[in-house]
Amino acid sequence: MLIAFSVAPSGTGNVDGSVHDAVAAAVRIVRESGLPHRTTSMFTEIEGEGDEVMNVVKAATEAVMPFGSRVSLVLKADIRPGYSGELDAKIERLESAIDDAE
Repeated sequence: MLIAFSVAPSGTGNVDGSVHDAVAAAVRIVRESGLPHRTTSMFTEIEGEGDEVMNVVKAATEAVMPFGSRVSLVLKADIRPGYSGELDAKIERLESAIDDAE
């Protein structure tokens, strides 16, 4: 399973609206999980078996809770039994298709 998720607090009281400390707490959980992952400016992607990935997302969400009065979680999942290594393989197929079209 591949999951792309974004988790952030609201009601932080930060004048500038920054949530980087909360996001850092969530990303730390993902990194400590040992699962393949990638973090970009908007989402974190993580790959593994369904239960283990969902447990990491839950723990990352809980890590953000102390930073505000509520938490927003956006999640997109690609559930494709029998496949692994798709975190990179999907990008490789995309790049190949772009190269073939040129």
